[in-house]
Amino acid sequence: MGFPENVLAKGEKVERDLHPHWLTVVAPTIFGLLLAAACIAIAVVTPDDETGNRIQWVAVAVLVLVAIPAFVVPYLRWRTTHYVITSHRVMVRRGILTKNGKDITLSKITDVSFQQTVLDRIIRSGSLHIESAGDSPDENLANIPRSNEVQQLINRLIDEDDLRRRAHGRVALDAPGSDPAYAAADDGYTEDTRAIPRQRSDRSDRPDRPELAEERRRPRDLGDGSDLPL
Repeated sequence: MGFPENVLAKGEKVERDLHPHWLTVVAPTIFGLLLAAACIAIAVVTPDDETGNRIQWVAVAVLVLVAIPAFVVPYLRWRTTHYVITSHRVMVRRGILTKNGKDITLSKITDVSFQQTVLDRIIRSGSLHIESAGDSPDENLANIPRSNEVQQLINRLIDEDDLRRRAHGRVALDAPGSDPAYAAADDGYTEDTRAIPRQRSDRSDRPDRPELAEERRRPRDLGDGSDLPL
């Protein structure tokens, strides 16, 4: 049961599609094999008559009733749990019949840490703790294969996503005909750089107004003073 890639956005690439560590289903698998062996042993030792057949059918019924919660459900839960890391986000999908999921965009992840016990280090597993900005709770991913490598992968993708957003913002600002005041810079910071038109001091642009009395009494052209009365 692979992860459906039709949920990906345009240009989004799956970097890692993980299930919980395979050792999480080792114990249910061993228990299921023991149940099957017990059922086979009962079928071999019981006589081939009506009583023996009845015992065999009872053994099969018990095997099915016990195997479903002890083996089938844990295996399906393991197969239907996806930890998908893409170039844009971290997706978590869980559930056999009832599905639930969570998407954490890389730009909102504030911290990624991993934890390994001694046993986890031996089997190369661990848990991841992803902190995200906003009101959504943090996400704990248990039994992640190579959890330390996955942590480094997420940190690298966060840096690449940040650089991609900044580069896209610069391209939008440098595009011909773009308004720098409203260009969507992906780093989240914009500045209104539109120039405010300066008021011109040329009197020819001023609206006509009535001439003041003081201006009417002022001589229009003084010249060299020869035309003034003596």
